[in-house]
Amino acid sequence: MLVLLSFAAAVAMSLAASWLLVSRLERLGERAGFSEAWLGLVAALAADMPEITSAVTALARDQASVGAGVVIGSDVFNLAALLGLAAVLAGRIGFHRRVVLLAGIPGIWAAAVCLLTVAAIMPPAAGLALAAAVLVPGTIVLGMAPARMGRLRLPAGWRRWLIAAVHEEEDELSAAIRPRPGTWPDAIIAAAALVAVVGASMFMEVAATAAGHRYAVADIVTGGLVLAVVTSLPNAVAAVYLAMRGRAAAVLSTALNSNTINVVAGLLVPASLTGLDARDGQDMLVAAWYAGLTVLALAFAFRDRGLGRVPGGLIIAGYLAFVTTLLISTGQRAVRPAVAVAPAAVVAAAAIVLAAWPFPAQASVLPGWTTRRVWTASVALCAVIAACDTASGPHLILIGVLVTGPCCALLTARWALTAAVSCAAVALGVALGVPDRIFATATQYALLAAVAAAGLAATTGAAVLQRRRPVPRPGS
Repeated sequence: MLVLLSFAAAVAMSLAASWLLVSRLERLGERAGFSEAWLGLVAALAADMPEITSAVTALARDQASVGAGVVIGSDVFNLAALLGLAAVLAGRIGFHRRVVLLAGIPGIWAAAVCLLTVAAIMPPAAGLALAAAVLVPGTIVLGMAPARMGRLRLPAGWRRWLIAAVHEEEDELSAAIRPRPGTWPDAIIAAAALVAVVGASMFMEVAATAAGHRYAVADIVTGGLVLAVVTSLPNAVAAVYLAMRGRAAAVLSTALNSNTINVVAGLLVPASLTGLDARDGQDMLVAAWYAGLTVLALAFAFRDRGLGRVPGGLIIAGYLAFVTTLLISTGQRAVRPAVAVAPAAVVAAAAIVLAAWPFPAQASVLPGWTTRRVWTASVALCAVIAACDTASGPHLILIGVLVTGPCCALLTARWALTAAVSCAAVALGVALGVPDRIFATATQYALLAAVAAAGLAATTGAAVLQRRRPVPRPGS
């Protein structure tokens, strides 16, 4: 009982100090002349201090499952609480598609890097380098003035799109988080709050782990559910408040920035220093759910230019399914393939959501074929390959042949349609590892990497064709 009381006290102190830290750092950032986007990043970093500190403490104490669980579990909870719950309570939160892409592409990139790192496909240092390759330039650009952004060595259309996307996001962030300039007392209070957050969060992780061991709770549950939820509550309350005020872009930015910062600062940086050797199937299951729900939420947001009550409810249902699968795997003391393929089904659902986005019957690259007809053929091709692979079992492994789906979709000259087929192909490749009896093996990872690389190349090619090629109507 004493351990539980100590944990509760540490949680209260950590969350209260983090709120104080957020407000003072925002004021200091305003004093330094930060842009609205940078102020949002500072606020997200300060609000994430409890989970980051808890994760770093766990990794330093060789509690890899707790450390990875609290970071990635917080990200899964953020998607449900910051986006799903906010949409359900507000009725609808609307986004511009440019804002969804501006925040979503780095968010998906961070989720993919997290999954590859936890699955031991790449070392943590390589994952950190890949994350920095996208996030550092993006952070620098967000801090630029529009005039300086207009001088970037990019195509004119890309510069206009980037300026418009940043401007749309900062319009809402300015009203949502613009504080008064800070003073020296604010700096002193921020320093004291930082010390309090770090100390309380370290004690919170130690107390939670001790209580988990005493009551025979698995480490992944302690980190991925208990610590993940309690450390993310301030972000959830803030997101609901912003959503009720109609600040949709601020909600999306808070959710995705928080998740990205968690992955980089709470997992990749400390794991690059201490290692992440104690990886198991449950850690990979949590990371897979994080990636799958990220894709699903952004697919809904892009298609509908926002999130309504039904998509928000589906995101919450996805989180509940994640909790269920994690508890089942903990009870079975292993991650069975039938449970592990569930995140792949979420990615497949996201691909279907994107594909259901209405698109006109325009001419494709293939003479005499419309985009709808070519896209339907590419989806059917993936389905036929999956059916043949399932029927043949381990005697014939056709996962690699799924690359023909994205290659066929490339002929639509539509990047969104090609990306949808690519996501579906990767999800099918994950599921086919079960009948092929190669699930979670080096062979399946190599085949999935080939399918993902082909999908990325095809999507990039489709984007180039869509930009450069005039698309006449059929029969014109």
